[in-house]
Amino acid sequence: DNLLQKRSPVSAKRQARLIKDRLSLMPLDFLELIEHSSHDIVKQALLAAAIKHSRLLGDFLDNIVRDHWRTFQKTLNKKDWEDYLNLCAQKDPYVENWTESTKRTLRQVVFRILAESSYIDGTKTKKLLPVIINTEVRNFLIANDEKYVLNCMESTG
Repeated sequence: DNLLQKRSPVSAKRQARLIKDRLSLMPLDFLELIEHSSHDIVKQALLAAAIKHSRLLGDFLDNIVRDHWRTFQKTLNKKDWEDYLNLCAQKDPYVENWTESTKRTLRQVVFRILAESSYIDGTKTKKLLPVIINTEVRNFLIANDEKYVLNCMESTG
């Protein structure tokens, strides 16, 4: 059936494992939230799971995207990602050992997540879009003490 629409079984298995890893970090009622909600709520809920799974994504939102909103910069660019990785390398020198291919792939994944969750208008122009966190998602995150995740998601406000 190729539900994940991947070209190879290996890619499909890798994608399925990533989805499982993200969702397994959230409480069981999280699955109900994404099963019985609108597309916009599901989109934000899945972003929350991705942030909880990846501190790299969360901190990029919290530091770079938030700073762009504060300083009225309207778009993200490749240099923003490079500057962010330099900041990460100051905290964890292991980041300097990442290959250029790894850095490029991570940038592409993070920007795609931001586009799919409507934080930017697309992966080409990367224009920042204002985001209002849906009440159901906000209440779920508060009820489950997900302060870090909520803070990262509120980076546009």
